[in-house]
Amino acid sequence: MLIWFLALTPILVAEVFRSPMIDYRLVMVGAVLPLGELLLGGPNVLHTLVGSVGLLTLVMVGTQGRRLLRRRILGVPIGMMVHLVLDGSWTNKELFWWPAFGAEFGSGTLPEFDRPLAVTVLMELMGLAAAVWGWRRYELADPENLARFRTTGQLSREVLT
Repeated sequence: MLIWFLALTPILVAEVFRSPMIDYRLVMVGAVLPLGELLLGGPNVLHTLVGSVGLLTLVMVGTQGRRLLRRRILGVPIGMMVHLVLDGSWTNKELFWWPAFGAEFGSGTLPEFDRPLAVTVLMELMGLAAAVWGWRRYELADPENLARFRTTGQLSREVLT
């Protein structure tokens, strides 16, 4: 379940913030980072609000006086927060609000894989449709726009207005 996160997260962030200076590649990294908890056997801190807010706090405190670095890496916690919305972690109060309802993260598999296969396939297809829409919306067929995205992770100011 990658396309859902990799396509929708940067689109949502671009449409909300409309910032040409965000590194949308790092937003995408943040969007898939919680999937790494699959290696731990189940959901953990990256699927909690505390995890995303904690990373955001670390970025804000750790980059005081370094505005350009902050702007670049701020995409990771933003992507993680969008991930929580897109995967439905917020529907599991023990997981999302950890540790407010106990020290356990809950049982079972990751929220991304806790749905019927048909729903997962449909979500991936919707992610693919969003990717095509985003490609056109941000004019990534233009070699200059694509090169900017590949090298800096940024979108053209003109396409965001």
